[in-house]
Amino acid sequence: METAYLLVHSPLLGPRSWAPVAARLRDAGAAVAVPPLVHIADDGPPFAPKVAAAVAAAGLPPGRPVAVVAHSSAGLFVPAVAAALGGAAAACVFVEAALPARSGPSRAATPERVEVLRGMARDGRLPRWTDWWEDVTPLFPDAATQREVSQEQPRLPLSYYTEPIANPPGWAALPCGYILFSPAYEPVAADAQERGWPVVELPGRHFHQLVDPDAVTAAVVALAA
Repeated sequence: METAYLLVHSPLLGPRSWAPVAARLRDAGAAVAVPPLVHIADDGPPFAPKVAAAVAAAGLPPGRPVAVVAHSSAGLFVPAVAAALGGAAAACVFVEAALPARSGPSRAATPERVEVLRGMARDGRLPRWTDWWEDVTPLFPDAATQREVSQEQPRLPLSYYTEPIANPPGWAALPCGYILFSPAYEPVAADAQERGWPVVELPGRHFHQLVDPDAVTAAVVALAA
């Protein structure tokens, strides 16, 4: 039975961050869903149930095995996503993504990082992620893509980084793999390798799925298989 693909974007971004890979998977005849998560933080925590609800409404064909493919901080929600899919979840592919905690709840930031973010917040909300940095232009393939991705970004509440993210049991029994782009995520990829997962390295930057979607799609399909 053909695998369907659930592409989960970081809640800091939007579905546009997965658009080129989604298009290539569809061109190859695969069923694909990219559920929008830009509003999961509108009403405050907890956030994982809202991610699970968005996945449940994603509209993938019933009865097919599903590969959960998560980018960046969406990796922290993979256990909730897998639980929402139930028996349909067949594999988890972490793409330059944070990993759920091995035990107990996950957190989106260390206490030290939270204090830095607290100083950036205004009225309890943070600037858009691309506004945190001096120049994010090198992350994108062109100005139009940068503009489209940036326009989708929500202003997340600080609570996104302070709220524990529950990890429903059982997800780690699924086959998992990791795709590494940049040196910043090398320690995370090493953690994935220590967990016994295959790791594929595609040298690039954090949004390499926008820069070289052909290579990223091929790696996703290979790991999901």
